Amino acid sequence: MDQMKEKFAKLLLGEDMSGGGTGVSSALALSNAITNLAASVFGEQSRLEPMSTERKARWRKEMAWLLSVTDHIVELVPSHQKNKDGSDMEIMVTKQRNDLLMNIPALRTLDRMLIDGLDTFKDQTEFYYLSKDASDSERGNNKREDDKWWLPTVKVAPDGLSEAARKNLQVQKECVTQVLKAAMAINAQLLSEMEIPESYIESLPKNGRASLGDSIYKSITDEFFDPDQFLSSMDLSSEHKILDLKNRIEASIVIWKRKMHQKDSKSWGSGVSMEKRELFEERVEIILHLIKHRFPGLPQSSLDISKIEYNKDVGQAVLESYSRILESLAHTVMSRIEDVIRADLLTQDPPESNPTKDDSRPNSVHAGDDSESTNAQTLSDLLTWTTDQNDNEDQTEPQLETPKENNDQKHLTKLNMLITKKISYLESLGGLRSPTSRH
Repeated sequence: MDQMKEKFAKLLLGEDMSGGGTGVSSALALSNAITNLAASVFGEQSRLEPMSTERKARWRKEMAWLLSVTDHIVELVPSHQKNKDGSDMEIMVTKQRNDLLMNIPALRTLDRMLIDGLDTFKDQTEFYYLSKDASDSERGNNKREDDKWWLPTVKVAPDGLSEAARKNLQVQKECVTQVLKAAMAINAQLLSEMEIPESYIESLPKNGRASLGDSIYKSITDEFFDPDQFLSSMDLSSEHKILDLKNRIEASIVIWKRKMHQKDSKSWGSGVSMEKRELFEERVEIILHLIKHRFPGLPQSSLDISKIEYNKDVGQAVLESYSRILESLAHTVMSRIEDVIRADLLTQDPPESNPTKDDSRPNSVHAGDDSESTNAQTLSDLLTWTTDQNDNEDQTEPQLETPKENNDQKHLTKLNMLITKKISYLESLGGLRSPTSRH
């Protein structure tokens, strides 16, 4: 009770413990509370192992406290009431807001899938972790070559993992991939619905060329354009450089969309037709989509940070922060699974012929992995809904609550039903409506 009182006092004070009224909005205070709770409970998650009983209990208890706020965010809907004389009367009743009613159970399911997946590695004996001060001879060929040098090195037996262990790793990888894609889709939807703050708009350059830079602008406006070739020509060797490119592209999309809506063509020059403007905008949107797909673990962009900071909708703040921390945790768990798979592969093949990913690059979601082809869907499958699917949603109410059981196949088949509607993040980036780090 004392913990709950302290937590809700901070929320009511907007994190201003002096009580002087200079605190942040309720939406941002709640968003920060969820983010900070996840950081303190999950931390780095440097090993592929179950959460301790204490951490798991704390997570469930305190998240239930924070999510309880959404039970009181309601909307009025028409309903029928039967009077004593048998007549019907239409009245207005309160119901939890629709976006919360659909997405909170979905996110709870994703949350449970991640924690249950980690529980499958309880008491396993087929891989272990070396201490940080282990010698090079102990590490062998399995040395970390990426920027996560502080993470412990995973080791497996000289003859590798058993078939049962390999199968479990692949099943968990498929499950975590689905969670990651679903969390990304929900988070992108929520960010697309948030208004772009005036402070962000005022900080933008006057035109898209100034935002992108001459070199990038020339590549995008060239007659022959290949997005994959464009990305391969860019320096994406570090997280900072990838994020900088993402910030530039998002800024240019906002600038161009606003100018098109306002029918202002000054920054394009008189020789650029409307068709070419739309073509160039479509090209940068494709690049942004590829960046988000290939590098899901990126920190938040300047646009996202600005949206979250100035958002006043408490319901959106809860959904955005919850989906963001699940996306972050899923990305971390995926990296730990890939570490074990890589250590196992090193026992079978020489390092130079090992087909694993390049550790010097940030982790990405690979849509074409054979290991995911059986049950996993691509990100576009989760984001794209046809008219028939939307019609079917009106006829059949999705079963959002899944029983708590260790059945990955049931979880995988229900993920499509958890995402409720199609809202394109890219289409909404440059809207005229008016968000510290992601992980």
